[in-house]
Amino acid sequence: MANINVTSIWDSLKQVIPSTSGFQKWQLERQVDSNDQQNIPLDRQVSLYLQETLETLAY
Repeated sequence: MANINVTSIWDSLKQVIPSTSGFQKWQLERQVDSNDQQNIPLDRQVSLYLQETLETLAY
């Protein structure tokens, strides 16, 4: 079985996802809903984005 470094994968995701148009649109939509968006660390934003995206796909 392959040895997967989860930390490395997460670091890669945190670098790539913020540059996607879907993430940028999601950020803009959330900024309209909440002025506190800028106070949320980027890794937490990426986590929330992935969670919401996966929940939508699963639905």
